[in-house]
Amino acid sequence: MITVKCFARYRALLGFEELEVPWAATLGDLLADPRFAPLPKDALLAVNLGFAGPETPLQDGDEVALMPPVSGG
Repeated sequence: MITVKCFARYRALLGFEELEVPWAATLGDLLADPRFAPLPKDALLAVNLGFAGPETPLQDGDEVALMPPVSGG
């Protein structure tokens, strides 16, 4: 299983704070699930506390984080 955590406004947008999903080969495969359709294309993605892209391979037990982009100075 993969644990997916949503942060900030993505909790309301996707309707969950934490979700357990079956294993997927890559982060892109995971995000192809219809439950993630509302996720904006500019979302920040992380796997096991490191920023990641759609091509990032996933393993059973990984933790995926979905975060809105941030700015400031």
